Amino acid sequence: MADISYICRRTVVSTKPVQPGKRHPLSAIDRAMEHSRIRIVCYYRTPPEREIGEATKRLRESISEMLSGFPMVTGRLERKEEGEAYWVVKCNDAGVRMVEARGKGSVEEWLKSVDREKELQLVHWEDMFQKIYFWSTFYVQLTEFEEGGVAIGLSCTHLLADPICATMIIKAWANTSLLGEQIYINSPLSNSNSSLIPPTTTPLINTINHNPYAHLINHYKSSLPKSSTPQTNNTKYTTIALLFTTPMVESCMEMAKPNNSTSILPSPFQALAGLFWICISNVKGPRKGLMKMSICLDMRKLVGLDERFFGNFMLHHVVHGEGLSGHEISEAAMAVRGVMEKMDKEEIMDFIQWLECNSSLSSVPMCGCDDQLICTNLEDLEPYLAVFEDGYPPVRVSYHVEPVVVEGRVLVLPAPPEEGSLSRVVMVTLPEDEAVKLCEDGLVLSFSPTVLMGFNKN
Repeated sequence: MADISYICRRTVVSTKPVQPGKRHPLSAIDRAMEHSRIRIVCYYRTPPEREIGEATKRLRESISEMLSGFPMVTGRLERKEEGEAYWVVKCNDAGVRMVEARGKGSVEEWLKSVDREKELQLVHWEDMFQKIYFWSTFYVQLTEFEEGGVAIGLSCTHLLADPICATMIIKAWANTSLLGEQIYINSPLSNSNSSLIPPTTTPLINTINHNPYAHLINHYKSSLPKSSTPQTNNTKYTTIALLFTTPMVESCMEMAKPNNSTSILPSPFQALAGLFWICISNVKGPRKGLMKMSICLDMRKLVGLDERFFGNFMLHHVVHGEGLSGHEISEAAMAVRGVMEKMDKEEIMDFIQWLECNSSLSSVPMCGCDDQLICTNLEDLEPYLAVFEDGYPPVRVSYHVEPVVVEGRVLVLPAPPEEGSLSRVVMVTLPEDEAVKLCEDGLVLSFSPTVLMGFNKN
């Protein structure tokens, strides 16, 4: 008998109707993410006296309240022709698809043996229909475990949201359930201009004698696939999740310091990115230097966007590994740090305006990067603040960005607060044979991380 049984699928709408005729425009960055999707699973314990089905009923009621603040989430995609065809969201409150399911055993038992394949059973997803008007861009799955606990799965097209926005939805839902608060966001919905450029920013490309920064633009050009159709990859991938407690991360940060330096200390992300860049490069076989890597970073603060902004604003930046040692974490971490320190508001604005001016390019995959390992910094997400019931915070949170890129993907996430302020969970998706080798890598094992998902869990 399957561990998960699916009970029903329904459509959930908001409690307040949307004003007729509303549209949510999508930026060039949004449109470039059309072929990707995000899947998140949050695990919770439940009170021992809670009857099965009770949590689902309560969550079903509160999500309708929360959705009143997110009209773009309950809308549907439609094409708008302006020279080139592109998507907009018609905010018609068509609703979000919700799947209700039951799991055998308890959530604690599930987490002891969970792997990628099992976890994705907890977060429903459907590819875009031919009849786009009926396709929901967001899906929610509520899975109650027979012996206690619940898993909340959220999936969405990357076209509308990045992991930060998807987490914003879950936290808003939790606030509505716990406190009765509705969260209304500041989004481009009320703006006639679909550009993501903040209103106070002067367009840079049109400035006399301004030479656009070319680094990001050239990286994007080099990452464009030869075909606008996503390529099929039949390689079997798996995901491992490793917990690094605060002492482990501090040890990695110390090892990642430049030689003879007392003042430069890499951040947790920089240190862990350096560690896994080296280890995955070694797993993939001998080469001159390290493999090519792209780091994906949130640019909201750098350009001054409101924290409630809803849309894609995570960009990829290449880190070159030629000439770097396959054994020195400090070299790799400092290369990551160097790229992050060079991030400049004007460069981001130049790139965005260039992408808007070349809108035909934004209809092809932006984050394919098939020749690169992708390492994404998600350590500032705070998903453990998504408390639906007093005294029952998430016990674990997982993120998946699909489809998997050929060389693999690394996500650096926050860990449960009880593990310490610097603790992190690193989720790595690789071909199965390479994932096995990574779990046996001596440098990774030297930090003694806890295996939360993957091989040798038991």
